[in-house]
Amino acid sequence: MQILERNSDIRIESGDYRNRSHSFAFDSRRHEAPCDVIYLIDEDPQIRVKIATYFAALGTKVAAFTSGSDYLNFVGQESAACLVLNTHLPDMSGFELQRRLAPKGNPPVIFISDHKDIASTVRAMKDGAIEFLIKPVDLEALVAAVQEALIHDRKQRRRRAENAELRERFSLLTPREREVLPLVVGGLLNKQAAFVLGISEVTLQIHRSQIMRKTRAESLAELVRMTIKLRIPHWSEQQFRDDVRRKVTSFDMRNASEALPGNAF
Repeated sequence: MQILERNSDIRIESGDYRNRSHSFAFDSRRHEAPCDVIYLIDEDPQIRVKIATYFAALGTKVAAFTSGSDYLNFVGQESAACLVLNTHLPDMSGFELQRRLAPKGNPPVIFISDHKDIASTVRAMKDGAIEFLIKPVDLEALVAAVQEALIHDRKQRRRRAENAELRERFSLLTPREREVLPLVVGGLLNKQAAFVLGISEVTLQIHRSQIMRKTRAESLAELVRMTIKLRIPHWSEQQFRDDVRRKVTSFDMRNASEALPGNAF
């Protein structure tokens, strides 16, 4: 394993990192808090050394891997990150690795390739890549792409953290409060929501108050924004009308059934 430290000599440590990988990073003892990191995946050792050395001089941590499998077996740290990924790897294509990582919410991808391929470029960008660079890599262009990717990843991490916090708050709601919530954020009046659930307006108001307290929403507008973030469906005025129509129809049919001889209905 090789470790590059800013403003210091390179130290070489014996040992193989994740079997075939090399890690280039600042001394962790000097950086206790997680810092931004670039995950570089390329089988060419010269490319790995060149990019890692360049970013180490800029103060950015780089962890380098020779294959997609090496990266998949690696547990990354909880900090803003991006992937600098070759389109051709020993065990799989870079595009395949990108697809496998997508459901996991992994860092943004920057592709590097040995030759220009418009179809591959379009494919990568459609799948969410930040940039597609051709070797020999323009390091200044790579720096700009990395900066964009890290900003994007920070935003994504903040969004995931906020949603996790919201889900924790909403998990405190009782089953009945979960029934009340879509009606309230859908814009139904208290008496309308109470009619839908078959409860009194006073009981509905109590549930509504508990929802506001548990979710820590300071206003109905804020509660609506929270539910939109969590993709909680809202009741609409049309749904309310349909529900009223069904209940009225059902009520009329019951009355008619009781009025007919022999309970014909």
